[in-house]
Amino acid sequence: MSNPSLLILPGDGIGPEVMDQVTRIIDWFGEKRGLKFDVETDLVGGAAYDKHGVPLADETMARALEVDAVLLGAVGGPKYDDLDFSVKPERGLLRLRKEMDLYSNLRPAQCFDALADFSSLKKDIVAGLDIMIVRELTSGVYFGEPRGIQDDNEGGRVGVNTQRYTTNEIRRVARSAFELAKRRNNKVCSMEKANVMESGILWREEVIWVHENEYPEVELSHMYADNGAMQLVRAPKQFDVIVTDNLFGDILSDCAAMLTGSLGMLPSASLGAPAANGRPKALYEPVHGSAPDITGQGKANPSACILSFAMALRYSFDQGEEATRLENAVQSVLASGVRTADLMQAGDKDPVSTTEMGDAVLAALDASL
Repeated sequence: MSNPSLLILPGDGIGPEVMDQVTRIIDWFGEKRGLKFDVETDLVGGAAYDKHGVPLADETMARALEVDAVLLGAVGGPKYDDLDFSVKPERGLLRLRKEMDLYSNLRPAQCFDALADFSSLKKDIVAGLDIMIVRELTSGVYFGEPRGIQDDNEGGRVGVNTQRYTTNEIRRVARSAFELAKRRNNKVCSMEKANVMESGILWREEVIWVHENEYPEVELSHMYADNGAMQLVRAPKQFDVIVTDNLFGDILSDCAAMLTGSLGMLPSASLGAPAANGRPKALYEPVHGSAPDITGQGKANPSACILSFAMALRYSFDQGEEATRLENAVQSVLASGVRTADLMQAGDKDPVSTTEMGDAVLAALDASL
């Protein structure tokens, strides 16, 4: 049998720096755990524009559709601010999501004990936090038609966006959330605005249908999305898996992200339908951006990118134990006081570089054997 295949797209800014550390960890799993991958590297975002004049070449897109998983670093930067919207670096990422049909966006919000003091909330509220937000990613108000800005014939203008969901679009992301819950604590909370939006009524009804007909063993609750935002900052540990639409998921996942204290620690996964081999189409990327202000300085925190690879191990390659091994290695490094500059507090040791953080994670992996 051939090895699982990975397409690595480092991208722009700090993307190549953090992805270099992930590549070292991929090599470690091949050498020390017999878990080998066939790895290819290509361009996306501004790097692709500089070479090809587009943020994602057709050949790269075709390969992304063929491999078992795509790992992406970051895209964008001030160098590209004046480009036409159609060729901005972010369009490369959006094309990947659209053409791979990555409808289920997984955004974990996990607060490592060593970083609980970094949260803006009290330590006892966030310590030990481990929740997963499942955001529908390819429909809803960001994609619905009609949309646009037009004159209103009264001397002003009107902006229109359409919130639209179908039965299939809701059911498939609900299934993704229920499947995740079965691997975790068996609880799903569905969030919408069924009190004021017809799309919210349909959302609730279809999630209930999936629950009753396919996942009755999973506990299901419902919450209006505005109350959900309040509950995330009041008592976040009441949740296990949250499933919600594209707009509310965008807002709620960013809210949950700050519970953990640092964007440099947050991975994500975007999953689609299973391919012929049973693996879902998948794109894994850190939540942080390209951070042009620290690019090339060796200051970037590679943890979110490393943890994104851990998500790939778990959700694309059914290697849950190895994913946990990698997550525990990152946690042990943080607990030992080894930190990049974004995680420093008064009295801490001097910050380590991006490469030194990678060194520490590899040493922790060695110690786990």
